Amino acid sequence: MANQLLKGKKGIIFGALDDQSIAWAVAEKCVEEGAQITLTNAPVALRFGQINELAEKLNAKVIPADATSMDDLSNLIDESMEVLGGKIDFILHSIGMSLNVRKKKDYTNLNYDWHHKTLDISAISFHRIMQLAYEKDAMNEWGSILALTYIASQRIFPDYSEMAEAKSLLESYARSFGYHFAKKNHVRVNTISQSPTLTTAGKGVAGFQDFYDYADKMSPLGNASGQECADYCIAMFSDLTRMVTMQNLYHDGGFSNMGMEPAVLGK
Repeated sequence: MANQLLKGKKGIIFGALDDQSIAWAVAEKCVEEGAQITLTNAPVALRFGQINELAEKLNAKVIPADATSMDDLSNLIDESMEVLGGKIDFILHSIGMSLNVRKKKDYTNLNYDWHHKTLDISAISFHRIMQLAYEKDAMNEWGSILALTYIASQRIFPDYSEMAEAKSLLESYARSFGYHFAKKNHVRVNTISQSPTLTTAGKGVAGFQDFYDYADKMSPLGNASGQECADYCIAMFSDLTRMVTMQNLYHDGGFSNMGMEPAVLGK
């Protein structure tokens, strides 16, 4: 049931590809809770995804942007403020792609040109977005910026490969820029470390279903769903979490604090 937690707020949602995307669920929840939003994704993703259907449903404008292009991101922020009628209250970064994983290159034999591109798309883009928003004074006082991450940034999950480094960098940017944004105008910056989630991107990781099942057993509450992650994002965008910043917040059913689970051992 909607409580209008985001009534009057304006935001930008990156990364809604299809109805399995966490960003898709977040966009729906934001509007349900009273926000106005713009949607964005890379031009190539717009051709293959279903974002226009979401935009029509939510009465939201789609603004294409390559997250590695400063010009595209600058235009995105400017156009979003124009369309929404003012400064931005929240941003969701839900972007990630590994070229080495996609092309089945082993972690011990990375193509470094592809690795640089992975870091640029999946992590440096977060810094680009925040830097432009900072320079343009585009964020309202007490705004909220979120990025989605995964525990492989902190622990070893071999099949996650170079994305582990990308997520580590992403989390570091949240801490570092979180300081500067807090000092500037009380904007908070956090990352949410989500359970393995049955998204289009997640399913592309080798052995994903086996790991999804393993994590579900290891987590006392089970895996957090994409819809539940969207609920958490709403809480972080709302005024109820004004003093939370520079944090990596685990939303994983307890997985991150587990050592051993008898159910996994078959006992």
